[in-house]
Amino acid sequence: MGEEARKYWEEEEPQFHVHEFLGSTRLAELEEEPHNHRFAGVSCEAICCGDHQHIHEIKARTDFFEDHFHEICVRSCPAICVGDGKHVHFVSGTTTEVDDHVHTFVFATLIENPIGR
Repeated sequence: MGEEARKYWEEEEPQFHVHEFLGSTRLAELEEEPHNHRFAGVSCEAICCGDHQHIHEIKARTDFFEDHFHEICVRSCPAICVGDGKHVHFVSGTTTEVDDHVHTFVFATLIENPIGR
């Protein structure tokens, strides 16, 4: 690791939690060329909102189909408790428009810190 990169990482504040996510878009172009896209990634850090609540920004690119992909850029819903002090976030939205179409998507993030350490 270069000196500049090492300095950046050593001086940064600790990271707040993030969530992994993965999913598939809904089908588009049903009459012409029906297709969907897959996506996966890691959310941005927690953004505080309201009383003891938070959300996450989700940014990703889908896989390719017929020489195109879409971008996803949304904010999650607030945390949904799933027990044992863990939570997930519900996410829904629409991709960017490419080749005169968009895709909708709905998914839940994975549990933060799944091994609990």
